[in-house]
Amino acid sequence: MSELYGSAHRLLQDEHDSRRLADRLESMAHSEFDPRDQEFIGKAALFFLATVDDHGRPTVSYKGGAPGFVRITAPNQLIFPSYDGNGMYLSLGNIATTSQVGLLFIDFAEPRRLRVQGTARVRSEPELLAQYAGAQYVIEVTASHIFVNCGRYIHNLAENMLSAHVPDANGRQPFPNWKRIEGLAETLCDSDQARVAEAGGAIPIEEYRGEG
Repeated sequence: MSELYGSAHRLLQDEHDSRRLADRLESMAHSEFDPRDQEFIGKAALFFLATVDDHGRPTVSYKGGAPGFVRITAPNQLIFPSYDGNGMYLSLGNIATTSQVGLLFIDFAEPRRLRVQGTARVRSEPELLAQYAGAQYVIEVTASHIFVNCGRYIHNLAENMLSAHVPDANGRQPFPNWKRIEGLAETLCDSDQARVAEAGGAIPIEEYRGEG
């Protein structure tokens, strides 16, 4: 049984012959931060936070700070500060009500994304607040699923360039390198497997350098 996919997801996956790939990607999700995750999060100056209220309505917030403002505090936990905002307290209120969160970290220079899903709680102990000057609260997240997302549609904001993978006027786009990663390539649909072969075959994950 899948913890990520329901019947609607499966219908779409089967329509596009991506069930094998989806299952492999789910199997690669982990609940503890590995060294690459820790390095990526430790350098992050921003991320996007999704929360859900007691009516099931989602909201997404931008969270920014100096690199290092998100800190790994346990194999499956991280913390980040909540600074003064617009006074609505939507994210914090949602966390206090339902606890369900999703965090999306993006590197706009080396196209890469990392998702963290789990539960969160609002904390205000003085010893935690002391770690972040100006923080009103500290949010503690316990991860249940940590996984990398395809980064090919991330625009290079540093060079003010759109992603090369945005389809052109004829719908053409480069074949993504992530589909060539060993362990994923063999789960692709037949047409994508043929393109992997045309590109030179599968590559070790260590050789994957994002989507340029």
